[in-house]
Amino acid sequence: MASVGSQSHQIAKAIDWLKSHYTLPLRIDDLAARLHMSTSTFHQHFRRLTAMSPLQFQKWLRLNEARRLMLTEHLNAATAALQVGYESPTQFSREYRRFFDEPPLRDITHLRQMADPARA
Repeated sequence: MASVGSQSHQIAKAIDWLKSHYTLPLRIDDLAARLHMSTSTFHQHFRRLTAMSPLQFQKWLRLNEARRLMLTEHLNAATAALQVGYESPTQFSREYRRFFDEPPLRDITHLRQMADPARA
């Protein structure tokens, strides 16, 4: 949808990069430079296309992948947090609760009960 070389195409490339590297620390200046954009221009166009900042997008990716790992791979919250790039399980739990409205264990338990009401 975005023509090659356009700012939308550049942001799509940034999104692809974030999807592949969400576990790594994010340096906005480096990512903007990689796309040959100023940091402010990068932020502006990224937010316009995603309705999130690059850091919020990375957090969204990390939290959703951690949720998937806990739900399908039966990892505990601390292990899932570390696997998706969080350095602090405490910070992960805080952000998880803000994003999903419940702490990790309660959320995963609730999702499993919804998937299999007979086990509730």
